[in-house]
Amino acid sequence: MIALKETHLLAELRDPATKVAAFDRLIKGYQEVLYHHIRRIVINHDDTDDVLQNTLIKAWQNLDKFRGDANIKTWIYRIATNEALNFLKKKKRQAFQEVEDLQNDLRHSLSSGRYVDGDEIQIRLQEAIIALPERQKLVFNLRYFDEMPYDEISSILGVTVGALKASYHHAVKKVEHHLKRYA
Repeated sequence: MIALKETHLLAELRDPATKVAAFDRLIKGYQEVLYHHIRRIVINHDDTDDVLQNTLIKAWQNLDKFRGDANIKTWIYRIATNEALNFLKKKKRQAFQEVEDLQNDLRHSLSSGRYVDGDEIQIRLQEAIIALPERQKLVFNLRYFDEMPYDEISSILGVTVGALKASYHHAVKKVEHHLKRYA
């Protein structure tokens, strides 16, 4: 059923007469999950909105280049992930910050953000996730929060399923260790 819907949407996205309306449906279908995915990477609400907007612009600009090898969800998640990572790299370069400084900034955004629930365990969980190496953080977010299967994550990140499973396992252990310190 999902494949049929996706095939139909892809056909509409390729037809100049229905492209705009189909892209609008695509945005409505994925905007919220992409927002949360990006937010877990960049943390700050305003930055997330900027990255989401860039993601949607890049998706629109590259729509004609989409070959359909992967499904649309995987394709748009890959764009969102790359945009979020590029944003963080650019932010780091602009501020000439060390990784620890960037993590501290992200932690500060966590505790002072107006869109972050003040629940102590949620803050501790997000702190643990922020401290993870980049790949582990991405794999953890996609697997834990988005409940994405490993084969989809593999398509998004371009990493083998075995490597993803190892990254996720290590990330879970590090998150558990961090949370146990506060138990």
